[in-house]
Amino acid sequence: MYAVIQTGGKQYRVAEGDRLEVELLSGNDVSLQPVLLVDGDEVLSTPSALEGVAVNARIVGEAKGPKIKGFTYKNKSNQRRSWGHRQHYSIVEITGISR
Repeated sequence: MYAVIQTGGKQYRVAEGDRLEVELLSGNDVSLQPVLLVDGDEVLSTPSALEGVAVNARIVGEAKGPKIKGFTYKNKSNQRRSWGHRQHYSIVEITGISR
């Protein structure tokens, strides 16, 4: 059985025991919103069918994404600016999918 969950504006396909990096979350145990649930031959996708479904997860740790460097300048005016960004992620382990 697997589910498609939505967190941080992105959708992920998860099964029990999977680990994935998602946008930064707080707390230890989280319940994620399923968008679609597939159980063998049965597919649940309507909001009324997904009312009792929960995907439980445990936050295992944190990770950082790749460093992104940027540079802007304006011609003939000696105006320069360099900037950088590194995204923080939560590592989440799926503990169960309950119906």
